[in-house]
Amino acid sequence: METMQAPVTETVADRLDRRSVPALAWLLGLAGLLPFLGAGLLALRADDVSAARGLAALIAYGAVILAFLGGVHWGTALAEPVGYPAPQTPRVQRARLALGVLPSLVGWLALLLPLALAPWAGLALLIVGFAGTTTVEARATARGLLPRRYMLLRWLLSAGVIIILVGVLVLRLLGAHLNW
Repeated sequence: METMQAPVTETVADRLDRRSVPALAWLLGLAGLLPFLGAGLLALRADDVSAARGLAALIAYGAVILAFLGGVHWGTALAEPVGYPAPQTPRVQRARLALGVLPSLVGWLALLLPLALAPWAGLALLIVGFAGTTTVEARATARGLLPRRYMLLRWLLSAGVIIILVGVLVLRLLGAHLNW
């Protein structure tokens, strides 16, 4: 006698939700805030040359990390075939692939903005990029497209990044400097 099996509707997000985020991911993620902090402090130096180098390093690192975050969407799009399971529709896959590329483009533009506009423009765009990427990922998580445990880590790290970027932007616009 044959038994009929129920169709599998488990997503990559479902599989990852059953596992905790590895301790190493937490450690490396938190360690990834250190270059933001170091470059941010350097960007606030009273010495104009050091401050300019720090700001350039902060924007460059922010662009690299933003591009890295886009890879999450690219990976999830490729990890699940279209139509199996149900959440991965062709529309969802296209959105994931586009969102996999968009943060890289935003980061690249943030690198270019200081060449054409004021240096703070790149920082402002990175703030928008990190906030936007986190918001889109939170919506994807609510729809079951990303694991909830991943979002806990992302919220914490994104909050840290955005606080540092906003702090440097505001302090630079106010003309504040660190004398060390």
